[in-house]
Amino acid sequence: MFSLSFEPVVREDLLDALSNEQAGALATFEGWVRNHNEGRKVVLLEYEAFEPLARKEALRILEEAKQRFDIIEARCVHRVGALKVGELAVWIGVTAAHRQAAFGACQFIIEEIKARLPIWKKEHYTDGSSEWVNCREHAHAH
Repeated sequence: MFSLSFEPVVREDLLDALSNEQAGALATFEGWVRNHNEGRKVVLLEYEAFEPLARKEALRILEEAKQRFDIIEARCVHRVGALKVGELAVWIGVTAAHRQAAFGACQFIIEEIKARLPIWKKEHYTDGSSEWVNCREHAHAH
């Protein structure tokens, strides 16, 4: 399951949905909005996504994780819209019979989400300026 959300992520609901008696392990990843980047003080982030492609590609990533790792289930929620410092921006949860598979799949999913999804991040700084970030390295790659 993958979703984009304008609303804050509720961990407990996501964890409850992953509950499974076959699972011996749960690995989670949380990406939070931090108050700095590359020496600049950040006060707010804005995430934008091309939703149809983001959903399609995210489901493809989750399916790839299931094929590469011996996992039971994987879920990911990515926030969109304006987020304050300290807010949860992305959450991933993976269940498996064993911890190594859960850890591996969780890491694989976040790396692929960051590399492949059409989700863009704009940072707002204390000096009143703002900038789209992590776009330059992708532009040079193509």
